[in-house]
Amino acid sequence: MKELLEFIIKALVDDPSVVNVKQVEGDKITIFELRTAEEDIGKVIGKRGRTARAIRTILNAVSARKGKRAVLEIIE
Repeated sequence: MKELLEFIIKALVDDPSVVNVKQVEGDKITIFELRTAEEDIGKVIGKRGRTARAIRTILNAVSARKGKRAVLEIIE
C-alpha cells in the first residue's frame, strides 16, 4: 500500500524527490503520514479536499481487501 500511495503522490507533485511516506502499523489500523514540499501540499489536497478524499478512498479499498483499516495523514 505504501508503494501505491507514493506512486500516486509523486505523480501529482512538482518535486517528487521530497515526498516522504511513513507507515505506522497497528493491530487493525495502518497510519500513513505524508510529508511533501510546502508548495505541493495544495496539489495533494486539491480543491475542497477532493484529491485527498479520492486518495483516501483508494487507500481504504485496498486495505479493506486485506482486512485492515488505513488512515492518511497529510502533515505540513
